[in-house]
Amino acid sequence: MLLVVDVGNTNITLGLFDGDKIVGNYRMTTKIPRTSDEYGFEMKGILGDNASKTDGVIISSVVPNIMYSLVNGFKKYFNINPYIVKPGTKTGIKLATPNPKEIGADRIVDAVAGFTLYGGPVIVIDFGTATTYDLITEDGSFVAGITSPGIKISAKALWEDTARLPEIEIKKPESILAKDTITSMQAGLVYGYIGQTEYIIDKIKEESGLTNCKVVATGGLGRVICEETKKIDVYDRDLTLRGLKIIYDKQK
Repeated sequence: MLLVVDVGNTNITLGLFDGDKIVGNYRMTTKIPRTSDEYGFEMKGILGDNASKTDGVIISSVVPNIMYSLVNGFKKYFNINPYIVKPGTKTGIKLATPNPKEIGADRIVDAVAGFTLYGGPVIVIDFGTATTYDLITEDGSFVAGITSPGIKISAKALWEDTARLPEIEIKKPESILAKDTITSMQAGLVYGYIGQTEYIIDKIKEESGLTNCKVVATGGLGRVICEETKKIDVYDRDLTLRGLKIIYDKQK
């Protein structure tokens, strides 16, 4: 079995593959400091009986300061030296930007999955801590990327930086014509984010001339936005995990 690990700013997402099928999907909090022993114990506990069947691990990470402990946890408790997605990794796409080393591993993985699974040209959107929009052309070239604050960051700023606005659940209210504080905040966040998403998609297509682009989205809160717009063609919850599996297979 193959364990794929996506280390994001908020969560560590784990996917367990048996062949090409995802048989397990798990999450851990990134911001809790852990030793290599704690990572090893926790990973073994999460995987249960499948821990002994795991014979490969691949990691993409945007959080460098946890990598030493995480990698050593796998070495000590799984006897596996994980493969790390990094500049120079064989991916099947070309990073056609002035400084490819600036592109985060998570974006590369999403781009690989979007292009391999859905074809190009494709716009890949990841609704994570930050929301990223990446354009991959028909020949598999990563040519542009846009980054905006994620919807959770926007919500957090709203209630933390104002004296009287409460913390709220992020969901679409029944109407944009809000009648109270909570629904007014929900309306501004969700409808505002739908508007941002649609405008950025349209602008990417307009400036690139790739008006026939497929649009693929992933990320925790992505479903909330995807259900409210026709601009997104596919929502794939496991896009990043599938991208890691594709990259791992290419290294063989």
